[in-house]
Amino acid sequence: MIDWDRVSELRDEVGAEDFLEVVEMFLDEVNEEIDTITDEMTAQELEAKLHFLKGSALNLGLKTFAEMCRVGEDMARQGDVHGIDRPAIVTCYHASIEAFENALPSNAAA
Repeated sequence: MIDWDRVSELRDEVGAEDFLEVVEMFLDEVNEEIDTITDEMTAQELEAKLHFLKGSALNLGLKTFAEMCRVGEDMARQGDVHGIDRPAIVTCYHASIEAFENALPSNAAA
C-alpha cells in the first residue's frame, strides 16, 4: 500500500528536519481535494482531479491510492465517469493515510 522507498527518497530530498512539515502540507492539499469529488463532476473535471490526486499520492508513496486514481483518470478520459468507484477511491485514501501515519515513525526515520 505504501512505497517506503519513495517516502525515504522524499525525506532525503527535503531533509529530515522539514520532512514532516512537507508531508503535512501534501496531506492538507489532498484532504481538500478528495472531499471535492462528486457525482456531478464532468469527465474533464474528474480526470483533472484524479490526475492531481495521483501525482500527490505518488509523491507521498501512496502506491495503491495512486493506482486507483490512475485507473479512474483513464476512465474519465474515456468519458466513463459512471464506472469510477468514487467511494472506493476515498476509502483507499483514508486507509492509506492511516497505514502511512501508523508506520511513519519506524519507516521514515532519519
